[in-house]
Amino acid sequence: MKFPHSQKGLSILSWLVVLAVVAFFASTAFKMMPHYFDYMSMEKIITAIEAERAADIRSIGDFYAHVSKGMQVNNLRDLDLQEVLKVTLENNEFRAHLKYEKREPLIENLDLVVNFDKEFRVPMP
Repeated sequence: MKFPHSQKGLSILSWLVVLAVVAFFASTAFKMMPHYFDYMSMEKIITAIEAERAADIRSIGDFYAHVSKGMQVNNLRDLDLQEVLKVTLENNEFRAHLKYEKREPLIENLDLVVNFDKEFRVPMP
């Protein structure tokens, strides 16, 4: 048995399901992107210390002060610098360990979790 008019394309219900899935993934991406942008800004601030000859960064306190100023310029207010960044000085080289976790609520008791953990070796300028 052949039907004279076979369906071509998606039905309205199928389009609504596709739209719901796309909306879910878009919502998830928009919730996580600011955290990745903040992390990339922190990376840029820390690695820029090597090129900052005029800043005269010679101690761990100077390092923290420079990163703090960079955080203010980039409007990174939801990170506690003393908790997320640990800096040591070894052989005229700063070792900065940036480690933190961010949670973003998704639905009810489900959260999106992103972990950032990276160690930088920045030569003293």
